[in-house]
Amino acid sequence: MLADGSSYREIQATIGCSSAYIARWCSRYESDGLAGLHGRHSGRKAAVLTPKVQARILEKTRQKPSDGSTHWSTRRLAKALGINHMLVARTWAQADLKPHRYKRYMASDDPDFETKAADVIGLYLKPPQHAAVFCVDEKTAIQALDRLDPVLPFSLGRIERHGFEYRRNGTLSLYAALNTASGEVLGKTAASHTSEQFVAFLGDVVASQPLGKEIHVVADNLSAHKTQRVRDFLHQNPSVHLHFTPTYSSWLNQVENWFSRLERQLIERGIFKSVADLDRKIMRFIRHYNKTARPIKWKYRDLTKRIQPTAVVSSVTGN
Repeated sequence: MLADGSSYREIQATIGCSSAYIARWCSRYESDGLAGLHGRHSGRKAAVLTPKVQARILEKTRQKPSDGSTHWSTRRLAKALGINHMLVARTWAQADLKPHRYKRYMASDDPDFETKAADVIGLYLKPPQHAAVFCVDEKTAIQALDRLDPVLPFSLGRIERHGFEYRRNGTLSLYAALNTASGEVLGKTAASHTSEQFVAFLGDVVASQPLGKEIHVVADNLSAHKTQRVRDFLHQNPSVHLHFTPTYSSWLNQVENWFSRLERQLIERGIFKSVADLDRKIMRFIRHYNKTARPIKWKYRDLTKRIQPTAVVSSVTGN
């Protein structure tokens, strides 16, 4: 192009290079001719991921870093082994290793875990005929948070943004009862969670069913669920039976799955001007949810094994 009379500016616009790039290759050609156009850097030798190298990476990955950090990154491990970080990345991908991720778990210390768990799971898999099964719990201290700065909506290439500062407008508690047969939720808000409020909500659950129908209620071991007022209510309503989950086993209560959906789809990113506004939006969420509610599907993996938390799988249909 230079020989044809093109200027540096025209060459830059056509090829997409800098003026220094043009000058460098022009100078090399003028000094060495065609030999000056050969590449002068042959590049580094290609790193080969051999089984021996993979074994070193996997062994080192299972060891704690010596710098006091909790886990390896690809670059820090590669530096410790004196290899390219992409070798570490490929090895981890092939072995499905993700040292940067972890999960929490809660082990139940209930000596009667198996008996209680079997009782609850039996209500899900083979509920009593002509009886209703409800999973009941409360979501306490839900904050009515109002953002001080306006929310910037998402757009192409940009996620939704919320201001850092917020205003607390109070809290309320939500009592919820999930019907395991239909998936529908009966909800009631309260200023606080007490035994009296729990008993009142149980009354609402009983009132939602035909008179005299047997009702089984799955609940956790909160002290408000085991007071004298609760025992008096059960005595006055012999058709209602409470089934308590084992300690530290809230995952056995199906309504916890629904609480997770409520948190993700409403509370986490919601903006509430007052407690009354929070109450109104929660109840609206419940009404819309019940229009398309479906039961939660439970499966038991291996009936030959003892009942353990890992043996029970719950999944909610839909998002």
